[in-house]
Amino acid sequence: MSQHAPRFALNHMICPRLSVRELIDGATQLGLSAIELRNDVGDNSIKTLDQAREAGRLARDQGIEILSINALYPFNIWNDEHAEQAENLAQLVDACGGRGLVLCPLVGADHNASEQEKRDGLKEALTALDRILGRYDLQGFVEPLGFPISSLRSKQAAVDTIRELELSHRFSLVHDTFHHAGAGEQALFPEHTGLVHVSGVEDQSVDFETMLDEHRLLVGPHDRLGSIAQVQQLLSAGYDRYISFEPFAPAVCNLDDPFTAIQESMDEICRKLTA
Repeated sequence: MSQHAPRFALNHMICPRLSVRELIDGATQLGLSAIELRNDVGDNSIKTLDQAREAGRLARDQGIEILSINALYPFNIWNDEHAEQAENLAQLVDACGGRGLVLCPLVGADHNASEQEKRDGLKEALTALDRILGRYDLQGFVEPLGFPISSLRSKQAAVDTIRELELSHRFSLVHDTFHHAGAGEQALFPEHTGLVHVSGVEDQSVDFETMLDEHRLLVGPHDRLGSIAQVQQLLSAGYDRYISFEPFAPAVCNLDDPFTAIQESMDEICRKLTA
């Protein structure tokens, strides 16, 4: 199978202090055609229908696709409050013309549910979210988080439940290179992957069990996650959707010129992919 060329996108977490307009302008400057918006970047969050509609207008004017709003958290602990949040977020994604909603599971050391209870909670949440997202013809991007205290750590568990519920038309995975390494998961699921988040870790003082979001940089030559190798495997297996930059480290998020750094990271990834 011939390998697809990478298609890059920007997650608003690259620089939360950028306005949505500045994020879209930056994507255009880099020659990209897609972004992810967020509901957790302070004043630049998408919180209202008016904000969502304006973001959609700005994106359409520059030929930029909005992939997602990130995120419903914790999606797998289903109750009336989270059902209301899901409905509100689905309306925002619909209003901005987005493709789907990112779904992140609970991360908490005091979550003492059994494995069966976690599976049952995931099934309940996905069943309910299918109804909500279906009203707006949206995708649910399920993002297992590889932290040791995550309630949904492996992509295998997510895929098994999606298959059991026969909801592959509604839900796909987010393959996050940071969380893939953190979970120690070897299996890739390119046919179930709807979005890739890419970042790098260079700090030698942390291991995969103790890495935190604050360690997540743009991918460079000293990345310890094997992010480029993960992308290579996905592309070689037929993945042809977006690879979205999602660093959280203050060293990246506070850059005066994040787009030059992103261009350097794209160049590094492409150089290694074709080496």
